[in-house]
Amino acid sequence: MAAKLSGGGGGKYTVEQNSEINVTPFVDIMLVLLIIFMVAAPLAAPSVEVKLPRAVAPLAPNPPTPIYISIQGNGQAYLGDGAVELDQIGPELTAQIGRRNPADERIFIRADRTTRYGDFMQVMNSLQDNGFYSVALVGEDTDVQ
Repeated sequence: MAAKLSGGGGGKYTVEQNSEINVTPFVDIMLVLLIIFMVAAPLAAPSVEVKLPRAVAPLAPNPPTPIYISIQGNGQAYLGDGAVELDQIGPELTAQIGRRNPADERIFIRADRTTRYGDFMQVMNSLQDNGFYSVALVGEDTDVQ
């Protein structure tokens, strides 16, 4: 806040507060910004007219569909929607992806909460033995409040 020295009233060194807002610096800054934008706006748009050629880009291949492995509590495993033996998941998955690199594939594993740890590890070992190293575990989202 600004202060105003006054010559009368409360003595030689009395200081009173000035509660008026000084808007002059604000107006000055706004006018300078207005001038800057008025000068810069025409420079931002190209003034030379050009007929651009059409861009013809090849179609990008669709990303592969996600691969889900589901393990039920009784040890039954599914690759997608088809049932598969636990020890055959790796070879079946390799056959399913074809010539794609197994190291680039992301595999999603859904396991029942009552699944035996040994069954889960058998699936993980089969995946790693066949070159699948990017594995994501799927869990159920819960509303935390």
